[in-house]
Parts: sequence; structure tokens; C-alpha cells
Amino acid sequence: MENRPLILVTNDDGITAPGIRALIKIMNTLGDVVVVAPDSPQSGMGHAITINSTLYCSPITVDDGDQIEYSCSGTPVDCVKLAVNEILNRKPDLCVSGINHGTNSSINVIYSGTMSAAVEAGIEGIPAIGFSLLDFNWEADFDQAAEHIKKIAQNALENGMPSDVVLNVNIPKLRKEEIKGIKVCRQAKASWKEEFDKRVNPQGRQYYWLTGKFVNEDKGEDTDEWALANNYISVVPVQFDLTAHHAIQRLNTWDLHD
Repeated sequence: MENRPLILVTNDDGITAPGIRALIKIMNTLGDVVVVAPDSPQSGMGHAITINSTLYCSPITVDDGDQIEYSCSGTPVDCVKLAVNEILNRKPDLCVSGINHGTNSSINVIYSGTMSAAVEAGIEGIPAIGFSLLDFNWEADFDQAAEHIKKIAQNALENGMPSDVVLNVNIPKLRKEEIKGIKVCRQAKASWKEEFDKRVNPQGRQYYWLTGKFVNEDKGEDTDEWALANNYISVVPVQFDLTAHHAIQRLNTWDLHD
């Protein structure tokens, strides 16, 4: 009997989050699943790693299923590093991260712990996908996109992934019948216009809450933001080579030589 694919599952909302429980259920239909995920929420951690404190990683049983699970005290990237170097006896055939509670479209990919876990897997040469649902509600309905998630993951397993690329998949908050399909897109040019809500605690010390408004400056109809606004699931291929290749020629005109 042919061996089933080995699938690593992680996230940034924590191992008990409804999103990862839904993703585990889907991946169990495609392969042998090992879960290594944070023991507490790690949203917005980006590509942070633990270097100045002790890391713990222990077997855990959260709910029924054929998966093997580990709870990690570190960040999403720590989870992938531990899985690859300490837990698994071979590289997985696929790493999936999520399903995130909330969007990771456009510039949010930079801050995302969900996507950083996928990027870390990509750095290790593992095909990787980050999944996010545009619903921050802890009781969000993750089943509405299960068939699409399975289709994307199955294609990655069967067709492979472009070298040094991972996928950022965002799913609109819609009923299953309202989703029009899947669009491969580019990342929209958008940003957060941040504000800080400054307050004073009972001891008289100032503290801050980060707030802000998301501003989409991109009017293109080939972006993830356009796809999501028009009831499509967006799939953005993300590279972790951050070199701005188009700028090299211009920088070579600077007087940088002795």
C-alpha cells in the first residue's frame, strides 16, 4: 500500500483554536498529520523566534482524530523549526498553517504569524500554504470553505510548488454557496494608518493600545483585496527572497566605490 503524504499542521492562534481544529480535520483526509502548534495565541508575531528563553514542546491530545499533536511554548516559526529538526523523522510533504481567525491579505502578510510559519517551512524546502478566514469571531464557520481548502492542498501535493514560493490563501466571510471560486492574485498595495490610544493606569503611568485603519491604495482588479471584495478566495504566491531586483541597476549608479 502506498504511503500517505506526511502533512505538518501549525498556526498562530494556538493549538486549541477552532481554525486549526478544522484544518486538521481536512488534512486527515489527505495524509498522515502531525500537529506542532503554539500553546497560546501568537498572532502578529511575524517571523519571531525564541532565543532568550527556554522552549517546551510536549505531546497533547485535544480531540479525536488520527493526528499526532504537540503543544509548543514558542512562536509559530519555533513550531516549524522544532517539527523539522526534533519531532519528524523526515521532511513533510506539505506544511499548512491556519486556519487563521482573521485576514492575512495584502500587507498583513508581513506581520502574520500564520504566514511566517508557512514561510519558515518554505525556507526548509517544504511546500507550504497559509490559510486565513476573514472572520475574527472565535465561533467562525470554517466548514464553509473546507472543500476549497482541500482542493488547494491536494493540488500542492499532486503538482508540487514553485521553488522558494509559499501560498497565502485568504477566504471571504461568506456562506459556501456565495463563494464564486478561487483566484490566483498579486498582493494589493495597502497599509495600516496607525494610531495609538494613550491612557493612564491607576498608578499614573501612561500606556498605549495600538489602533488604526486599513487603507487599500490599489485599484487593480488582479489583487487579493479585489478578489476578496468580489466573493473569491484569493491565492497569492509569496517569495521569501526580499531582494528588490528592479532596484539593483539604479543603486549601481550611486557613488559607492573608493
